[in-house]
Amino acid sequence: MQFNLQNLFNQKPAGPTQSDSLLGQMPQETGPSIKDLIAPPGMKINSNYLQIGGKMARTLFIFTYPRYLVTNWFSPVLALDREINISMFVHPVETTWIMGQLRKKVAQVQAQISERQEKGQVRDPMLETALQDIETLRDNLQQGNEKFFKFGLYLTIFADNQKELDDIENEIRSLLEGKLVYIKPASFQQEQGFLSTLPLAKDDLAIHTSMNTGPISSCFPFVSVNLSDNKGILYGINRHNNSLIIFDRFSLENANSCVFAKSGSGKSYAVKLEVLRSMMMGTEVIIIDPENEYQYLTETVGGTFTKISLNSPNHLNPFDLPVPPKGEKPGDVLRSTIINLVGLLRIMLGGLTPEEDAVLDRAISETYASRDITPDSDFSKITPPLLSDLQTILKNMEGGSSLATRLERFTTGSYAGLFNQQTNIELKNKLVTFSIRDMEEELRPIAMYIVLHYIWNIIRSELKKRILVVDEAWVMMRHEDAASFLFGIAKRCRKYYLGMTTITQDVGDFMTSPYGKPIVTNSSLQILLRQSPATIDIIQKTFNLTDQEKYLLLECSVGEGIFFAGLQHAAIKVIASYTEDQIITSDPRQILEIERAKEELVAEEEIKIPNS
Repeated sequence: MQFNLQNLFNQKPAGPTQSDSLLGQMPQETGPSIKDLIAPPGMKINSNYLQIGGKMARTLFIFTYPRYLVTNWFSPVLALDREINISMFVHPVETTWIMGQLRKKVAQVQAQISERQEKGQVRDPMLETALQDIETLRDNLQQGNEKFFKFGLYLTIFADNQKELDDIENEIRSLLEGKLVYIKPASFQQEQGFLSTLPLAKDDLAIHTSMNTGPISSCFPFVSVNLSDNKGILYGINRHNNSLIIFDRFSLENANSCVFAKSGSGKSYAVKLEVLRSMMMGTEVIIIDPENEYQYLTETVGGTFTKISLNSPNHLNPFDLPVPPKGEKPGDVLRSTIINLVGLLRIMLGGLTPEEDAVLDRAISETYASRDITPDSDFSKITPPLLSDLQTILKNMEGGSSLATRLERFTTGSYAGLFNQQTNIELKNKLVTFSIRDMEEELRPIAMYIVLHYIWNIIRSELKKRILVVDEAWVMMRHEDAASFLFGIAKRCRKYYLGMTTITQDVGDFMTSPYGKPIVTNSSLQILLRQSPATIDIIQKTFNLTDQEKYLLLECSVGEGIFFAGLQHAAIKVIASYTEDQIITSDPRQILEIERAKEELVAEEEIKIPNS
């Protein structure tokens, strides 16, 4: 496709130049010229098409436009998977001349309105609208806000036969007539039309429509964002122009991402696809999975799937201390861990008074000291204390007996198996998933906090390119300390080469938290899929969406939405290959079919073995 402007390359030298005269004196070569090599074998000119070699071409022109033109109205034609040449010619008109013509037109319209009034006829809305439009245009031209032009828009379509040519014309006609834009073939002017759509800046067809600056600007075809990068992973298809959205989240100021969508809109599907493709690029991934949605993906790629529950053999000790990373002192790591432990205990004990807060802070420090762990210790050679050690310290402290009693269910009670054991898990795989589906509902925020604390310790101790996925993040946002910890990771993870992905379907709970919006603003990558009417206003206000984008999120299909990357955003459709789809699908029907196919395959193998 070509985009031509009349005032580019339209001047020719008035006479022969020096080079021309020199060429005239040179002996002519006897072989074929460049023209002979690139020219088609022949051309047949018909009334409504051309035949150029084995191809047929037909030039169309737009002859009628509606009163209003919206931006990007021409993009459906540009997005067609067809061979089309498009030329736009813009011929400036002198403002003084057009002002004179508009003055005459105003006089004519006013005379017609007066004549109808004198005859007692009903007013004509078309005449009044025309008068209003002309006066508005005169004002804009006089003030220099706009200019006036003669505008020609031509399309040459190509096909292998006349039927295909007619089909393409009808396809373009139906696209444009839906916007009240009408086209015609250039009958008996196909040669001039064909030349006008070649990149020669020659307007031989000369079929123009009078337009001012505003309508012409809406015809400009390249208005959609192109989010294709030389590196990164494929997120989906750009619905504006059918280009690929290929992006590297680590190229932004931070690699954090937020995914918001209603249940069943494809948010987990999109994230699993990103996880799978990121691993192919060498990125390690850690996932907190509240519903076992990532189990099949994890097992398929040979990852580690760890279940965290009261009956699970897997344990995490909240008192673990990471090896201090380069540039950090052991004392800083110890203080940070103590602060995070106080936040965890607030959630576990259902809140603390300021006095209890101070007692706990001192008790945790003494608990570490009881194991000879001080700010000067070597954390790679220590055995961290347990929750029962803290309970023992509290029993012997003034003001701590009540807290010790409240901790009993986590140390010797029904929850002791989970919270009062040394850690027996290692993160030594490209993909590690922590499942908390079997955890009791009231313990889920505590489990997510402990898992996140453990993951954060590992991330700080070893620098690697990683992605951390926190699914159903709204569970943590209901508790201020958990939300604060999540926000702390979002704010600090950049320097540890980590990108955190938060996923939620409950936008209300997430955004009403004082840490909800800061987490969003600290995420350079944001994906909004189909939204519920109950939450769309919150989404529109948070992301500063236009009304068109708001309605797009309400009406789009599964896997469709808006992709934000920094200041750029585009409508996206998430697309997976067949193999990827089989690995990442969350559709229960597909999962049952996959399981049934596996069972049939196993049964066939069992039948073959005895026969052999």
